[in-house]
Amino acid sequence: MAGETDARSLTRHRLVEQVYGAIFSEITEGRLPPNTRLIQDELADAYGVSRQPVQQALLLLRNHGIVRDAPRRGLVVAPLEAAFVQNLYEVRGVLEGLTSRLAAERNPARAGREGLPLVAAGRAAAQAGSVAGLIEADIAFHRFLGEIAENPIIVETAAPHFNHLRRIMGEVLREDEAMPTRIWDEHAAILDAIAAGEAEAADRLSRQHIARAATIFVERLQAQEDAFALEARSRRVRR
Repeated sequence: MAGETDARSLTRHRLVEQVYGAIFSEITEGRLPPNTRLIQDELADAYGVSRQPVQQALLLLRNHGIVRDAPRRGLVVAPLEAAFVQNLYEVRGVLEGLTSRLAAERNPARAGREGLPLVAAGRAAAQAGSVAGLIEADIAFHRFLGEIAENPIIVETAAPHFNHLRRIMGEVLREDEAMPTRIWDEHAAILDAIAAGEAEAADRLSRQHIARAATIFVERLQAQEDAFALEARSRRVRR
């Protein structure tokens, strides 16, 4: 009896994970834009499940800052805010610089041996124009650097932010066809420095890589926020 209960619990847990992943993918890929209202019955019908796993998945997404409560609207997709992205990338720059430095000091040979296929996968995704593939390749590359840095606290510190990073990358990569090539050129340069054991260069290149990305992302999000604010003011004036 206990075994049956455990099996049902595991099945429910997996179903919630699947629904969570499906909603998050739609948000990341732009099919559910910011401020879209999320209606449980509609989502349940779309995914062919009951309301319960949808409700639990939405609560997790809210806890992770991906969706939020809106007055008289229920849950909506949370907008990406320029100030939050700026803060996130300031922290990320420090973590990525330290990660690359430690990787160069501790595992340069492994970086050269196992990192090249990751860069190749990223370049292939860029050539294919696959936003989802680019995001997964980017996350895999940075997770690999965290692994070979051999500092689990860095990995634990970075892990909660990966979903936000996926959203940010999805937002920008859909709008900039040239960015994927630049990103993977920079990744390749970082990997080369790590594989050569050049810790200082690896640190510097990683921080520069994150700073350049932050500048582009924040400027675009700020422009969107400014346009939205201007439109809102225009609507108030017309009333």
